[in-house]
Formats: sequence, C-alpha cells, structure tokens
Amino acid sequence: MPIPERGSSLEDFHMRLMRAFHAQRAYLRPRVDELGLGPGQPKMLVYLAVHGPSSQREVADFFECDPGAVSRMFDSLERAGFVTSAPGRDRRTKALALTERGRAAADSWDAICAEEQEVMLAGFSPEERAAFADLLARARANLWRAAADAGPAACTEGGEA
Repeated sequence: MPIPERGSSLEDFHMRLMRAFHAQRAYLRPRVDELGLGPGQPKMLVYLAVHGPSSQREVADFFECDPGAVSRMFDSLERAGFVTSAPGRDRRTKALALTERGRAAADSWDAICAEEQEVMLAGFSPEERAAFADLLARARANLWRAAADAGPAACTEGGEA
C-alpha cells in the first residue's frame, strides 16, 4: 500500500463520513433533548418497540456495541421511566420492556428519523438513495471484516477515531 500524502486524511472518505456524522448529530441532538433522552438511547427504545422485551445482550448484539454501555443506558432509561426490567431467562439476565412513556418516545423518534432522512437526502433521486444505502452497507461490511481479521480486541473496542 503506498504511503498517502500528508494531510490527505483531512479530505478522504473517513473525514467525509465523520463530518456527515457530526452534522447528523448536530441536527438530532436538540430533538433527543426534547424527548428527555441521551445520546444512543432513542434507538434502544425503538428496538424494544419492534422486538418486544429483550435482554441487554440482544440489544448490544443488534447495535454492535459494548454490552456494558447498553447496561448503563438501560439503567438510566429505567430510572427515567422509559423501560421496566424483569428477571430474564436465567439469573444473569433481565428482560427489558417499554413503558407507555418509552413507547411514545420510540414513536416520536421514528418520526424524527423520517424527517431527518428527508433533510439529509434532499435532492437525491430514488436510485441515488438506494445506491447510497448499498454503498454504506458495503463499506460497513468491509470494515467489520477487517476488524474481525485484526482479532477479537478490535471488534470490541469502542469510541471513534
């Protein structure tokens, strides 16, 4: 692999994706705040709305994230009245379910995401939207494949570069 030119990472795909993520976060943050939720929490509620009572491990696996972080998020969501927990299939797990407040927040989040998608993809044709979705899915698959090749530690580390 050739050595890249100094500074090329300031305009490469990594930077473009990161900047799009930051723009998305800036757009969504006030809406998350209005719901009384923190970063990452709305998607957890939507998962429970779709899949019903679930373990923290199931949610962490679906979102490809650290189970400890999911546990902390659900503890906060339970204290705020968005979810309830009950004993799970074994003594080490608990089943998480939405409250009415959680269901209302999940429904609001779905509407917010539909609006955000229209804003983000304004001017994109249906074909461009489909191609963009496909390209993102392929890029994600490539990165997960490379992370798996690097070993188990690479697949469990959190944070952003």
